[in-house]
Amino acid sequence: MKEQVITPRAGRSGGAGKGRAGEMMQRPLPRERGASSSRTKSRGARRARAYLPLAGKITLAVLVGVLIFAGYRAAASASFFQARNVDVSGTSRANADDIRAIVRRGVAQTGVWRADLGAISHELKNVAWVKEAVVSRVLPDGLRVRVTEREPRAIVRTAAGKFLWVDDEGVNLGPASPTDQISMRGWDEGLTDAARAVNRERVQKFLEMTRDWETRGLSRRVSEVNLNDPNDARVQLMGDDAQIEIQLGKADFGNRLKVALEKLDTERRTPIGPFIEYINVAQGLEAHSMIIGVSPDAPNFSNASREAGEPEVERAKAKVSAHEAAKPITENRKAKEKIAHKDEEPARKKDQDKKEKDKKEKPSPAAKTESRPRRVG
Repeated sequence: MKEQVITPRAGRSGGAGKGRAGEMMQRPLPRERGASSSRTKSRGARRARAYLPLAGKITLAVLVGVLIFAGYRAAASASFFQARNVDVSGTSRANADDIRAIVRRGVAQTGVWRADLGAISHELKNVAWVKEAVVSRVLPDGLRVRVTEREPRAIVRTAAGKFLWVDDEGVNLGPASPTDQISMRGWDEGLTDAARAVNRERVQKFLEMTRDWETRGLSRRVSEVNLNDPNDARVQLMGDDAQIEIQLGKADFGNRLKVALEKLDTERRTPIGPFIEYINVAQGLEAHSMIIGVSPDAPNFSNASREAGEPEVERAKAKVSAHEAAKPITENRKAKEKIAHKDEEPARKKDQDKKEKDKKEKPSPAAKTESRPRRVG
Protein backbone atom coordinates (compact mmCIF):
# COMPACT_ATOMS: atom_id res chain seq x y z
CA MET A 1 0.00 0.00 0.00
CA LYS A 2 1.15 3.47 -0.76
CA GLU A 3 1.20 6.00 1.90
CA GLN A 4 -0.83 9.18 1.42
CA VAL A 5 0.58 12.32 2.76
CA ILE A 6 -1.92 14.98 3.58
CA THR A 7 -0.46 18.41 3.23
CA PRO A 8 -1.94 21.03 5.53
CA ARG A 9 -3.76 23.97 3.78
CA ALA A 10 -1.98 27.20 3.55
CA GLY A 11 -3.12 30.00 5.71
CA ARG A 12 -4.02 27.84 8.60
CA SER A 13 -1.67 28.33 11.42
CA GLY A 14 -2.18 28.14 14.99
CA GLY A 15 -5.18 26.72 16.76
CA ALA A 16 -8.66 26.29 15.60
CA GLY A 17 -9.86 29.37 17.36
CA LYS A 18 -7.87 31.70 15.18
CA GLY A 19 -9.45 33.34 12.13
CA ARG A 20 -8.38 33.31 8.55
CA ALA A 21 -5.21 35.12 7.65
CA GLY A 22 -5.76 38.54 6.10
CA GLU A 23 -9.29 38.86 7.33
CA MET A 24 -10.18 42.06 9.26
CA MET A 25 -12.48 41.89 12.21
CA GLN A 26 -15.31 44.60 12.07
CA ARG A 27 -16.70 45.79 15.30
CA PRO A 28 -19.95 47.88 15.64
CA LEU A 29 -19.42 51.51 16.44
CA PRO A 30 -20.94 52.75 19.61
CA ARG A 31 -24.33 54.57 19.12
CA GLU A 32 -24.33 58.24 19.71
CA ARG A 33 -26.99 59.94 21.79
CA GLY A 34 -29.69 61.76 19.85
CA ALA A 35 -29.31 59.69 16.70
CA SER A 36 -32.71 58.00 17.16
CA SER A 37 -34.62 61.31 17.49
CA SER A 38 -32.97 62.81 14.41
CA ARG A 39 -33.91 59.80 12.35
CA THR A 40 -37.53 60.09 13.53
CA LYS A 41 -37.62 63.73 12.49
CA SER A 42 -36.20 62.97 9.07
CA ARG A 43 -38.75 60.21 8.56
CA GLY A 44 -41.64 62.60 9.47
CA ALA A 45 -40.26 65.21 7.08
CA ARG A 46 -40.21 62.66 4.28
CA ARG A 47 -43.85 61.76 5.02
CA ALA A 48 -44.88 65.43 5.05
CA ARG A 49 -43.13 65.96 1.72
CA ALA A 50 -45.06 62.93 0.35
CA TYR A 51 -48.49 64.37 1.37
CA LEU A 52 -47.70 67.91 0.29
CA PRO A 53 -48.49 67.37 -3.44
CA LEU A 54 -52.00 65.96 -2.63
CA ALA A 55 -52.90 68.95 -0.44
CA GLY A 56 -51.66 71.27 -3.14
CA LYS A 57 -53.79 69.57 -5.73
CA ILE A 58 -56.90 69.86 -3.57
CA THR A 59 -56.24 73.53 -2.87
CA LEU A 60 -55.64 74.21 -6.53
CA ALA A 61 -58.86 72.43 -7.52
CA VAL A 62 -60.87 74.51 -5.03
CA LEU A 63 -59.37 77.73 -6.32
CA VAL A 64 -60.10 76.77 -9.92
CA GLY A 65 -63.69 75.91 -9.00
CA VAL A 66 -64.19 79.26 -7.31
CA LEU A 67 -62.76 81.07 -10.30
CA ILE A 68 -64.98 79.12 -12.72
CA PHE A 69 -68.10 79.82 -10.65
CA ALA A 70 -67.24 83.53 -10.42
CA GLY A 71 -66.62 83.61 -14.14
CA TYR A 72 -69.90 81.83 -14.80
CA ARG A 73 -71.83 84.31 -12.68
CA ALA A 74 -70.14 87.24 -14.37
CA ALA A 75 -70.69 85.82 -17.83
CA ALA A 76 -74.30 84.88 -17.21
CA SER A 77 -75.19 88.32 -15.92
CA ALA A 78 -73.35 90.10 -18.69
CA SER A 79 -75.35 91.92 -21.35
CA PHE A 80 -73.72 89.58 -23.84
CA PHE A 81 -76.27 86.86 -22.78
CA GLN A 82 -79.39 89.02 -22.53
CA ALA A 83 -82.25 87.70 -24.69
CA ARG A 84 -82.55 89.55 -27.97
CA ASN A 85 -84.12 86.95 -30.23
CA VAL A 86 -87.13 84.71 -29.39
CA ASP A 87 -88.08 82.35 -32.21
CA VAL A 88 -91.63 80.93 -31.95
CA SER A 89 -92.90 78.21 -34.29
CA GLY A 90 -95.91 75.88 -34.46
CA THR A 91 -98.60 78.51 -33.81
CA SER A 92 -101.66 78.94 -35.99
CA ARG A 93 -104.28 79.81 -33.35
CA ALA A 94 -102.16 80.74 -30.32
CA ASN A 95 -100.91 84.31 -30.07
CA ALA A 96 -97.16 84.31 -30.82
CA ASP A 97 -96.69 87.80 -29.35
CA ASP A 98 -98.11 86.64 -26.00
CA ILE A 99 -95.66 83.73 -26.03
CA ARG A 100 -92.68 86.01 -26.74
CA ALA A 101 -93.72 88.36 -23.95
CA ILE A 102 -93.81 85.51 -21.43
CA VAL A 103 -90.40 84.22 -22.53
CA ARG A 104 -88.78 87.65 -22.35
CA ARG A 105 -90.24 88.24 -18.91
CA GLY A 106 -88.89 84.87 -17.75
CA VAL A 107 -85.28 85.65 -18.76
CA ALA A 108 -85.18 89.37 -17.95
CA GLN A 109 -83.30 88.86 -14.67
CA THR A 110 -81.33 85.71 -15.45
CA GLY A 111 -80.23 86.06 -19.04
CA VAL A 112 -80.25 83.24 -21.59
CA TRP A 113 -77.53 81.20 -19.89
CA ARG A 114 -79.18 80.94 -16.46
CA ALA A 115 -82.81 80.90 -17.62
CA ASP A 116 -85.14 78.30 -16.03
CA LEU A 117 -86.47 76.75 -19.23
CA GLY A 118 -88.74 74.29 -17.41
CA ALA A 119 -90.57 77.06 -15.54
CA ILE A 120 -91.03 79.04 -18.76
CA SER A 121 -92.48 76.00 -20.55
CA HIS A 122 -94.92 75.40 -17.69
CA GLU A 123 -96.11 79.02 -17.79
CA LEU A 124 -96.64 78.90 -21.55
CA LYS A 125 -99.21 76.12 -21.09
CA ASN A 126 -101.55 78.73 -19.60
CA VAL A 127 -101.75 80.51 -22.97
CA ALA A 128 -104.92 79.75 -24.90
CA TRP A 129 -104.53 76.92 -27.46
CA VAL A 130 -101.04 75.92 -26.18
CA LYS A 131 -100.87 72.24 -25.22
CA GLU A 132 -97.07 71.79 -25.04
CA ALA A 133 -94.16 74.23 -25.34
CA VAL A 134 -90.49 73.21 -25.61
CA VAL A 135 -88.02 76.04 -24.87
CA SER A 136 -84.31 75.76 -25.78
CA ARG A 137 -81.28 78.09 -25.70
CA VAL A 138 -79.61 79.51 -28.80
CA LEU A 139 -76.45 81.04 -27.36
CA PRO A 140 -75.42 83.70 -26.87
CA ASP A 141 -78.63 85.76 -26.92
CA GLY A 142 -81.51 83.70 -28.36
CA LEU A 143 -84.27 81.29 -27.33
CA ARG A 144 -86.34 78.91 -29.44
CA VAL A 145 -89.95 77.93 -28.59
CA ARG A 146 -91.64 74.97 -30.31
CA VAL A 147 -95.41 74.96 -29.67
CA THR A 148 -97.88 72.08 -29.96
CA GLU A 149 -101.40 73.50 -30.13
CA ARG A 150 -104.62 72.04 -28.81
CA GLU A 151 -107.15 70.82 -31.34
CA PRO A 152 -110.78 72.01 -31.05
CA ARG A 153 -112.93 68.92 -30.82
CA ALA A 154 -116.35 69.99 -29.53
CA ILE A 155 -118.61 73.03 -29.20
CA VAL A 156 -120.15 73.47 -25.76
CA ARG A 157 -123.21 75.57 -24.95
CA THR A 158 -123.09 77.00 -21.43
CA ALA A 159 -126.04 77.64 -19.13
CA ALA A 160 -125.97 81.29 -20.22
CA GLY A 161 -126.31 80.27 -23.88
CA LYS A 162 -122.71 81.03 -24.90
CA PHE A 163 -120.79 78.71 -27.23
CA LEU A 164 -117.22 77.61 -26.45
CA TRP A 165 -114.59 75.51 -28.19
CA VAL A 166 -113.08 72.72 -26.05
CA ASP A 167 -110.44 70.08 -26.80
CA ASP A 168 -110.49 66.36 -26.04
CA GLU A 169 -109.21 67.05 -22.49
CA GLY A 170 -112.10 69.40 -21.75
CA VAL A 171 -109.97 72.55 -21.83
CA ASN A 172 -111.79 75.77 -22.71
CA LEU A 173 -110.25 77.23 -25.88
CA GLY A 174 -112.40 80.33 -26.25
CA PRO A 175 -115.62 81.52 -27.90
CA ALA A 176 -117.14 79.66 -30.83
CA SER A 177 -119.76 80.60 -33.40
CA PRO A 178 -122.89 78.43 -33.76
CA THR A 179 -122.54 76.03 -36.69
CA ASP A 180 -124.24 72.93 -38.05
CA GLN A 181 -121.87 70.87 -35.90
CA ILE A 182 -123.44 68.94 -33.02
CA SER A 183 -123.04 70.89 -29.78
CA MET A 184 -122.94 69.66 -26.20
CA ARG A 185 -124.82 70.88 -23.14
CA GLY A 186 -123.76 70.20 -19.59
CA TRP A 187 -120.63 72.13 -18.66
CA ASP A 188 -119.31 72.84 -15.18
CA GLU A 189 -117.80 76.32 -15.32
CA GLY A 190 -116.04 75.94 -11.97
CA LEU A 191 -112.25 76.09 -11.80
CA THR A 192 -111.79 73.18 -9.39
CA ASP A 193 -110.06 69.90 -10.20
CA ALA A 194 -113.36 68.05 -9.68
CA ALA A 195 -115.09 70.27 -12.26
CA ARG A 196 -112.30 69.67 -14.78
CA ALA A 197 -112.51 65.91 -14.24
CA VAL A 198 -116.29 65.85 -14.82
CA ASN A 199 -115.98 68.03 -17.93
CA ARG A 200 -113.26 65.74 -19.29
CA GLU A 201 -115.55 62.74 -18.77
CA ARG A 202 -118.40 64.51 -20.56
CA VAL A 203 -116.25 65.43 -23.55
CA GLN A 204 -114.89 61.90 -23.90
CA LYS A 205 -118.42 60.47 -23.84
CA PHE A 206 -119.62 63.10 -26.32
CA LEU A 207 -116.79 62.31 -28.77
CA GLU A 208 -117.51 58.59 -28.42
CA MET A 209 -121.17 59.19 -29.28
CA THR A 210 -120.58 61.42 -32.27
CA ARG A 211 -117.96 59.11 -33.81
CA ASP A 212 -120.40 56.21 -33.59
CA TRP A 213 -123.27 58.23 -35.02
CA GLU A 214 -121.11 59.51 -37.86
CA THR A 215 -120.25 55.94 -38.80
CA ARG A 216 -123.94 54.93 -38.76
CA GLY A 217 -125.08 58.03 -40.65
CA LEU A 218 -127.20 59.28 -37.73
CA SER A 219 -125.34 62.47 -36.84
CA ARG A 220 -127.17 64.52 -39.51
CA ARG A 221 -130.39 64.21 -37.48
CA VAL A 222 -128.88 65.34 -34.17
CA SER A 223 -128.63 68.97 -33.12
CA GLU A 224 -127.44 68.80 -29.51
CA VAL A 225 -126.43 66.32 -26.82
CA ASN A 226 -127.42 67.05 -23.23
CA LEU A 227 -124.92 65.63 -20.72
CA ASN A 228 -125.92 67.53 -17.61
CA ASP A 229 -126.17 64.06 -16.09
CA PRO A 230 -123.57 61.80 -17.79
CA ASN A 231 -125.65 58.77 -16.77
CA ASP A 232 -128.78 60.15 -18.44
CA ALA A 233 -127.71 61.29 -21.91
CA ARG A 234 -130.36 63.05 -23.98
CA VAL A 235 -130.39 64.07 -27.64
CA GLN A 236 -132.25 66.97 -29.23
CA LEU A 237 -133.11 66.35 -32.86
CA MET A 238 -132.99 68.90 -35.66
CA GLY A 239 -135.01 69.93 -38.68
CA ASP A 240 -138.69 68.92 -38.66
CA ASP A 241 -138.08 66.98 -35.43
CA ALA A 242 -136.42 69.86 -33.57
CA GLN A 243 -139.01 69.72 -30.76
CA ILE A 244 -138.36 66.01 -30.05
CA GLU A 245 -135.91 64.69 -27.45
CA ILE A 246 -134.48 61.16 -27.33
CA GLN A 247 -133.57 59.84 -23.87
CA LEU A 248 -130.67 57.37 -24.27
CA GLY A 249 -129.59 56.57 -20.71
CA LYS A 250 -125.95 55.80 -19.91
CA ALA A 251 -124.75 53.27 -22.52
CA ASP A 252 -125.16 51.78 -26.01
CA PHE A 253 -125.83 55.21 -27.48
CA GLY A 254 -125.50 54.21 -31.14
CA ASN A 255 -127.99 51.34 -31.09
CA ARG A 256 -130.46 53.18 -28.89
CA LEU A 257 -130.50 56.27 -31.09
CA LYS A 258 -130.92 54.13 -34.21
CA VAL A 259 -133.89 52.21 -32.75
CA ALA A 260 -135.49 55.40 -31.38
CA LEU A 261 -135.30 57.16 -34.76
CA GLU A 262 -136.78 54.13 -36.51
CA LYS A 263 -139.66 54.07 -34.02
CA LEU A 264 -140.17 57.83 -34.44
CA ASP A 265 -140.39 57.48 -38.22
CA THR A 266 -142.98 54.73 -37.78
CA GLU A 267 -145.09 56.63 -35.25
CA ARG A 268 -145.05 59.72 -37.43
CA ARG A 269 -147.61 57.96 -39.65
CA THR A 270 -149.99 57.30 -36.73
CA PRO A 271 -152.45 59.69 -35.02
CA ILE A 272 -150.01 60.41 -32.21
CA GLY A 273 -147.23 61.45 -34.64
CA PRO A 274 -147.85 65.22 -34.56
CA PHE A 275 -147.96 65.25 -30.74
CA ILE A 276 -144.72 63.38 -29.93
CA GLU A 277 -142.34 65.31 -27.66
CA TYR A 278 -139.90 62.62 -26.57
CA ILE A 279 -139.01 58.93 -26.87
CA ASN A 280 -137.40 57.20 -23.92
CA VAL A 281 -135.21 54.18 -24.77
CA ALA A 282 -133.07 54.33 -21.62
CA GLN A 283 -134.56 51.05 -20.33
CA GLY A 284 -133.77 48.95 -23.39
CA LEU A 285 -134.19 48.43 -27.12
CA GLU A 286 -137.35 46.34 -27.03
CA ALA A 287 -140.54 48.13 -28.05
CA HIS A 288 -142.33 47.29 -24.80
CA SER A 289 -139.47 48.97 -22.87
CA MET A 290 -139.88 52.28 -24.70
CA ILE A 291 -142.01 55.22 -23.65
CA ILE A 292 -143.44 57.77 -26.06
CA GLY A 293 -144.29 61.12 -24.54
CA VAL A 294 -146.96 63.28 -26.16
CA SER A 295 -147.79 66.92 -25.54
CA PRO A 296 -150.24 67.85 -22.73
CA ASP A 297 -152.79 69.16 -25.24
CA ALA A 298 -152.80 65.92 -27.24
CA PRO A 299 -156.00 63.85 -27.47
CA ASN A 300 -156.45 61.05 -24.96
CA PHE A 301 -154.61 58.14 -26.56
CA SER A 302 -155.45 54.92 -24.75
CA ASN A 303 -152.72 52.30 -24.45
CA ALA A 304 -155.43 49.66 -24.52
CA SER A 305 -156.19 50.53 -28.15
CA ARG A 306 -152.57 49.97 -29.19
CA GLU A 307 -151.22 46.62 -30.28
CA ALA A 308 -149.53 44.35 -27.75
CA GLY A 309 -145.83 44.97 -27.39
CA GLU A 310 -146.04 48.57 -28.61
CA PRO A 311 -144.36 51.38 -26.65
CA GLU A 312 -146.32 52.90 -23.81
CA VAL A 313 -147.74 56.35 -24.46
CA GLU A 314 -147.72 58.93 -21.67
CA ARG A 315 -148.72 62.56 -21.49
CA ALA A 316 -145.79 64.92 -20.97
CA LYS A 317 -145.94 67.41 -18.14
CA ALA A 318 -146.91 70.94 -19.00
CA LYS A 319 -143.89 73.14 -19.41
CA VAL A 320 -143.61 76.26 -17.29
CA SER A 321 -143.35 79.37 -19.42
CA ALA A 322 -140.16 81.37 -19.30
CA HIS A 323 -142.08 84.34 -17.85
CA GLU A 324 -143.46 82.30 -14.96
CA ALA A 325 -140.09 80.69 -14.27
CA ALA A 326 -138.42 84.10 -14.16
CA LYS A 327 -140.80 85.54 -11.56
CA PRO A 328 -139.08 86.37 -8.27
CA ILE A 329 -139.92 84.27 -5.26
CA THR A 330 -141.20 87.32 -3.40
CA GLU A 331 -143.67 88.07 -6.17
CA ASN A 332 -145.00 84.52 -6.08
CA ARG A 333 -145.30 84.70 -2.32
CA LYS A 334 -147.25 87.96 -2.51
CA ALA A 335 -149.62 86.42 -5.06
CA LYS A 336 -150.27 83.47 -2.75
CA GLU A 337 -150.89 85.77 0.21
CA LYS A 338 -153.31 87.81 -1.89
CA ILE A 339 -155.27 84.67 -2.80
CA ALA A 340 -155.38 83.55 0.83
CA HIS A 341 -156.54 86.99 1.93
CA LYS A 342 -159.27 86.89 -0.70
CA ASP A 343 -160.44 83.48 0.52
CA GLU A 344 -160.60 84.69 4.13
CA GLU A 345 -162.50 87.86 3.32
CA PRO A 346 -166.08 86.35 3.34
CA ALA A 347 -165.53 84.76 6.75
CA ARG A 348 -164.16 88.01 8.13
CA LYS A 349 -167.13 89.96 6.80
CA LYS A 350 -169.52 87.43 8.30
CA ASP A 351 -167.93 87.79 11.74
CA GLN A 352 -168.13 91.54 11.51
CA ASP A 353 -171.87 91.47 10.65
CA LYS A 354 -172.53 89.18 13.60
CA LYS A 355 -170.77 91.51 15.98
CA GLU A 356 -172.80 94.47 14.74
CA LYS A 357 -176.05 92.51 15.15
CA ASP A 358 -175.18 91.51 18.71
CA LYS A 359 -174.31 95.10 19.47
CA LYS A 360 -177.74 96.29 18.28
CA GLU A 361 -179.63 93.67 20.26
CA LYS A 362 -177.71 94.28 23.49
CA PRO A 363 -179.18 97.18 25.57
CA SER A 364 -176.95 100.12 26.41
CA PRO A 365 -175.76 100.69 30.02
CA ALA A 366 -178.03 103.79 30.34
CA ALA A 367 -181.08 101.78 29.41
CA LYS A 368 -180.23 99.18 32.04
CA THR A 369 -180.07 101.76 34.80
CA GLU A 370 -183.38 103.27 33.80
CA SER A 371 -185.18 99.94 33.82
CA ARG A 372 -184.19 99.17 37.40
CA PRO A 373 -186.81 100.07 40.11
CA ARG A 374 -185.86 102.92 42.33
CA ARG A 375 -185.51 102.37 46.02
CA VAL A 376 -187.93 104.24 48.18
CA GLY A 377 -186.77 105.41 51.65
